[in-house]
Amino acid sequence: MWRQLSALLLLGTSVANAAGSWTSTPFSPHSVPLAVRTPYLSAWLPQGAGSALNDRWAQYWTGSTLGWTGFIRVDGKVYSWMGAPEGDGFTKATQTDMEFTSSSSFFNLAAGPVDITISFLSPVLPTDLLRLSLPFAYMSISVSSTDDNVHDVQVYTDISGEWAAGIATDPIKWETHLGAIVTHQVQLQKQEPFEEADQQSRSGSAVYSVSNSTGLTFQTGEDKVVRAAFVSNGKLSNAQDSEFRAASDRWPVFAFAKDLGSVSCQTDPLVFTIGHIRDPAAKYLLAGGATQDRSSYFFSELNSQDDVIKFVMDDFEKVTDLATKFDDQVKEDAAKVSPEYAGIVELSLRQAFGACELTISKNADGSFNKDDLLFFMKEISSDGNMNTVDVVFPAWPVLLWANPELGKYLLEPLFAYQKSGQYPNPWAVHDLGANYPKAIGHNDGKDEAMQVEESGNMIIMELSYIMKTNDTSQAEKYIDLLHQWAGFLVTDSLIPGHQLSTDDFQGPLENQTNLAIKGIIGIKSMSVICDILGDADNAKKYGDTAADYVTQFQALATASTGDHLTLKYGDDATWGTTYNLYADKLLGLNLFPQSIYDMQTAWYKKQIMNFGLQLDTRNKRAKTDWEIWNAAISDDDLRTQIIKAVATYAADGKGDQPFGDLYNAEDGTLEGFRARPVSGGHLAIMALNSQKAPAPVPPPATPNCTAQKKHKKRIVQGARKH
Repeated sequence: MWRQLSALLLLGTSVANAAGSWTSTPFSPHSVPLAVRTPYLSAWLPQGAGSALNDRWAQYWTGSTLGWTGFIRVDGKVYSWMGAPEGDGFTKATQTDMEFTSSSSFFNLAAGPVDITISFLSPVLPTDLLRLSLPFAYMSISVSSTDDNVHDVQVYTDISGEWAAGIATDPIKWETHLGAIVTHQVQLQKQEPFEEADQQSRSGSAVYSVSNSTGLTFQTGEDKVVRAAFVSNGKLSNAQDSEFRAASDRWPVFAFAKDLGSVSCQTDPLVFTIGHIRDPAAKYLLAGGATQDRSSYFFSELNSQDDVIKFVMDDFEKVTDLATKFDDQVKEDAAKVSPEYAGIVELSLRQAFGACELTISKNADGSFNKDDLLFFMKEISSDGNMNTVDVVFPAWPVLLWANPELGKYLLEPLFAYQKSGQYPNPWAVHDLGANYPKAIGHNDGKDEAMQVEESGNMIIMELSYIMKTNDTSQAEKYIDLLHQWAGFLVTDSLIPGHQLSTDDFQGPLENQTNLAIKGIIGIKSMSVICDILGDADNAKKYGDTAADYVTQFQALATASTGDHLTLKYGDDATWGTTYNLYADKLLGLNLFPQSIYDMQTAWYKKQIMNFGLQLDTRNKRAKTDWEIWNAAISDDDLRTQIIKAVATYAADGKGDQPFGDLYNAEDGTLEGFRARPVSGGHLAIMALNSQKAPAPVPPPATPNCTAQKKHKKRIVQGARKH
């Protein structure tokens, strides 16, 4: 029965709530991404079992509130369309549908005799480094009459100081910049670079902008006062509150109102940009012990904050077109697997890239060094570490599919740090730093030890990068490190000692079958790297070792019943998912015999539950990334079952957090993780199937006014702005 249910969930669902119902496409997720670009620009609608855009406040990925309000005034009557503001003089608009793609979320709401369409665009453009690095998202609004009459319409929006303050009692300050673009800038009074509070940055500014045009007004001040002014008058006073205070002290808000005039046919989109800018963006430990302040890449092409905001605002039409092409390519490739898989992938892209930042260093003369790009990833919601190797590894498929060069930029600081000699252990480091955005290493060697895990991960990822790009420069530069880790794997992989794997929440274990698989594949991967680099002797040495280990492994890891691999050697009562076999297929190594894959596939078919495939016999926990990795190397029947189970979980309404990858396979309840970049692992099937990065596809034709009423969501992104 669960198979039929999951199919219904993904083919355009109706979600009931107290106010009515609406259609959700491709399905109704726990949380809808609104503005998700970086670890510090991450706003979501906590939808749960059915919360409309105007039922609840937007939330930061942690679950803390980000005040973001929307009103519309139609012929003098006011409706709320976003947030959960208190007050008199308005009613709630009625949500009629919601849709998400890889880079956008769309909402349609009925406000009396008009429809309002709101589009949230967080461009996912992995090959466009400038646009990829911009910490900005767009909200665009379009209105149309539904009764063929003309209506007098004004719209309003504000943000709160919570966008700049992880702790609402912290003092903030603000300023409104006037000109061709009007920008509200909000920041903490005390700036602390590289520090966090409740996972939000202690430095930088939240910026909310709109193009200045006839009918635009603005105001800053207490939430109730500013909102009441719009409700009563349909406009704001252009007054600025100069009494700086805590974000929670009479809740200062930063508002815009726009008079759209007489509205009949759909209006062109009214475009707002929301961003969080800070400089420097990261601290990085160099060889010799000095640290380096690194800037976001976009500053190398745009000189100032004003330049950045102008570029972002002027870029709306172009970036919308680029994002639409990318979205279409994602959907086309993912839909070749199944509609359910396409929905999972579309929900995953913003989340994966929203944990990352592209940085650049400066030369001695202050100019930017465009030969020194480093990509940093935050381990969101688990440890908060920086470039955690066993988080990069499950996210790796999205980079292989979308832009392998970003993978090189992710691995580079890990290689460079360990080559510097500051890390004392013989195995690969767990992460670059315990607290994002400080990439200051672990010179004491006391990082979370995952000896086989991380050593195997680094070698496997490096080979996959080489095979995807034919670029051997990084491997040549760090060949001694690769040999060091491969040597460690030769010693420790076949019989892994008592240690952690990436699934550290399960605890340490000796003789882990899945960990041995990773180590053996790591050894074989080193053989291939050596072969590519012309080192035939080492290629043979590592290759022979890996082949010998596979033979021994089968005897050690196969249950005496001959029907499954055990979780740990010699314990027939245990089993676990052997997702690490994915790397064997991805790299085309053909190291493990097909009989292993067939045996595991048959076993999983007997074990899969309503909501997925548990990790192992220690409990009922499942992980979405590893499930999709297993699906990628299974037969069509099991692949379909796993994908539908994950899709059922993603749409079950039992949580309201950004896509959580760890959950209970039996009942679909969340186990704690949220918004993690490992969602990039959901592209494992696409990475396995692809031979090159995605190519753009033509954008859809712009519909006419009549068609606009039927396809409002697409128009908000595609139409020309004011």
